[in-house]
Amino acid sequence: MRCRLAAATLALTCGWAVTASATQIERLLMPGEVAKAHAKWEDECSQCHDRTNKDRQTALCIDCHKDIGADLARKRGFHGHALKPGAACTACHTEHKGRAADIVRFDRESFEHTVTGFKLDGRHTTTPCDACHVAGKKFREVLTTCFDCHQKQDIHQGKLGKDCQNCHNTTSFAKTDFDHSKTHFPLKGAHARTACADCHRDPSFKNTPLECVACHARDDAHKGTRGPKCGDCHNTEKWKQSQFDHEKVGHFALNGAHAKITCDACHRSGDLKAKVPDKCAGCHAADDRHGGRFGDDCAQCHDEQKWKDAKYDHEAKAHFALKGKHATIDCHACHAAKVGGPARLPKDCIGCHRTDDVHHGSMGTQCVSCHVETGWKDKVRFDHDMTRFPLVGLHASVACEECHANRVFRDTARDCFSCHKADDVHKGNLGKECATCHNPNGWTFWQFDHGKATKFALEGAHAKLDCERCHVKPADEVKLSRDCASCHARDDVHQGGFGHDCSRCHGSVTWRGAGVRP
Repeated sequence: MRCRLAAATLALTCGWAVTASATQIERLLMPGEVAKAHAKWEDECSQCHDRTNKDRQTALCIDCHKDIGADLARKRGFHGHALKPGAACTACHTEHKGRAADIVRFDRESFEHTVTGFKLDGRHTTTPCDACHVAGKKFREVLTTCFDCHQKQDIHQGKLGKDCQNCHNTTSFAKTDFDHSKTHFPLKGAHARTACADCHRDPSFKNTPLECVACHARDDAHKGTRGPKCGDCHNTEKWKQSQFDHEKVGHFALNGAHAKITCDACHRSGDLKAKVPDKCAGCHAADDRHGGRFGDDCAQCHDEQKWKDAKYDHEAKAHFALKGKHATIDCHACHAAKVGGPARLPKDCIGCHRTDDVHHGSMGTQCVSCHVETGWKDKVRFDHDMTRFPLVGLHASVACEECHANRVFRDTARDCFSCHKADDVHKGNLGKECATCHNPNGWTFWQFDHGKATKFALEGAHAKLDCERCHVKPADEVKLSRDCASCHARDDVHQGGFGHDCSRCHGSVTWRGAGVRP
């Protein structure tokens, strides 16, 4: 800066002022390049500066930016609301900072939209800036009336004018604040929750009928037979909640479920003057799953609250109390024929459960001796200890069918071998008296004292042998000898030369290492 001032002073001193233009001197004194938008006036300082009066600079700015000047004059837009009278443009905008300098210094994030004269509230606060400020246009050029932005959403097609705020608010365009009570048709009950277009088919909202039948002709189940005065029976809260005194006019009180069903459920022709049956069977024949077997007096069991909640005292009227499973089965499981017919139902168990009797009558007809009403197979009560075969050990937990495969239960074999033949690893070679070694607590829990029972103690190598090594055939067919030679004849290298008493030289631990024993 000092160099420029010095150069200017030198030029004046040397007489250059005569030949140098004022513009060249001003460029020489200019503090820096102007912004790109003002570049074409960079050589014409007088466009923005008055050499004689610097206070005129704001007026010169407005001379160029006439649109801003108009906003200031009319007090509209950002400049018209934000700038106080007498405020200078340089308070916000700077120059001579270079071509790429930002002389607007506008921050979208921190900008307070209220100063523009258009406060953002409701849905406007969450609307993106670009939704209103279209790219390529200045911010001040944005349209500010509701109709400008919401023209496509205007279901009235402009026929109600452009002052949308008379009915709508910024929270939701679909919700209106229109006071319908000021019209000839105040909105009450369900009408207050009905969409405008449901009644106002004409976008201008003119010539809308006020009679009920005009809108509710399609809801009129009577098809016009009751006349156009729907309000005599119906109300605005709910169409189906009629105020018709059915007992007084129709001589049939609507109680329970009858009070909830629609009129055409009974008056199916739509003509309410046509005669309708007043007996249960007249309407409920299709609901009678008994097929008429229980007669026409449905009220004996059913009431008006709920058809399926039948109440019938079976014990008092049929002398057969329904307990356990009997209380949950279908009526027709027992009552297959018409009630009161020639065939009366039996009351003994076998009368109904003959097909369930796996004993085929062999156990008699007193099923209750073992079975209970909670379930045919549930908690069968039978004391097996009273038979000739008490259930001991694991036998008490075995299913009946494991032993009584034929379901007859009588004359079932009581010996072990009849049931445990497949479990006999001896394959019958030790006979059929399994209880000699085994016990009911577990087939593998066996005990047998060979020394006491056979007078032949198993010692040495004999104690390690499988039973079948000696007992090749059943004991009741072949009685084994306790003589050594009976088993070790083929091991006798002496070929009987020393007799049959091998124990004189051999021990029971091993056949080898023989020696004469004292």
